[in-house]
Amino acid sequence: MIRVAILYPKTESSTFDMGYYLSKHVPLVLARLSNMGLRRFDVDAGLGGVAPGQPAPFAAIGYLIYDRVEDLQGGLATHGAELMGDIPNFTNVQPLIQVSQVER
Repeated sequence: MIRVAILYPKTESSTFDMGYYLSKHVPLVLARLSNMGLRRFDVDAGLGGVAPGQPAPFAAIGYLIYDRVEDLQGGLATHGAELMGDIPNFTNVQPLIQVSQVER
C-alpha cells in the first residue's frame, strides 16, 4: 500500500481555510482521482504539539491511499496541475509531500 502525506505547515503568517479544504478541495480530489486508483483520502486537523499549549506544526495533513505507486503517478500526471492549482484557494503555504510505502 502507498500513502501520500500532504503536510500544510503552520506558521505565524500562514493561513488555512479548513472549510474550503473539506467542502471544495477534498471533493475535487476525490472526483478526479477515485477512478484512477485512489482508495481513501483522510484528513487530520492540527490541534497542538506534544507539550501542553504547544502549537501544532501543521494546520492540516491529508493522506491519499493507493495500492500502487503507478496509480498515484497516473492520477497526478492527468490531474496534478488542476489539484495543485486549487491550493491557493485555501492556504498561502506550499505543502510538503511525501510518498511512502506502508510497512505496517
